[in-house]
Amino acid sequence: MSVEKTKVIGICGGSGSGKTTIVRKISELASDFVFLAQDSYYKSAEFISNSNITAFNFDRPDAFDNALLIEHLDALRDDRPIDMPVYDFVHHRRKEERLRVEPRKLVIFEGIMIFSDREVRDRIDLKVFVDTPDDIRFIRRLNRDIKERGRTIDSVIEQYLTVVRPGHYEFIEPTKQFADIIIPEGGQNENALNVLVTFINSILAARQ
Repeated sequence: MSVEKTKVIGICGGSGSGKTTIVRKISELASDFVFLAQDSYYKSAEFISNSNITAFNFDRPDAFDNALLIEHLDALRDDRPIDMPVYDFVHHRRKEERLRVEPRKLVIFEGIMIFSDREVRDRIDLKVFVDTPDDIRFIRRLNRDIKERGRTIDSVIEQYLTVVRPGHYEFIEPTKQFADIIIPEGGQNENALNVLVTFINSILAARQ
């Protein structure tokens, strides 16, 4: 008797769209899944600082180590554990330590460009796109980068105008076409969240 592969639900959307809020609310209502963040797979760029923040473009698909990401998605889908990288967003580099992730029935996979690479996209069973207005996304990003990543207001604005906004419209917005579900207003859309959690629980129940 063949063993059914672990299911992967991908949650995509621009920076500050509310993806993390959705994952948090899912965790409050569902169980028996693991969380995989595309952000953990950024390539190291230690030379970046507030003064030269656009010297490395974090808002392109090739900013991620997709080879490792694909390897880890395949492992989890085959019920094998992984050692997920841990990224230091203050110093823009991958840390020495790794986070052990044990396989579960379901993987919640979140990131800004998880639909951009076809090989990554093909490993996602249900694709969710979080569609949030630009101004809301920018305000959330500004608050996060200043409070959590040691950034200055000027550097956040420069990066947003130079690479984040152009990258969103070139690489993220077009991937909305691949979504099975589009959630307007991110984590504030309770009706959409309830539908998504119901679907997730049905997957988990079917695999017991």
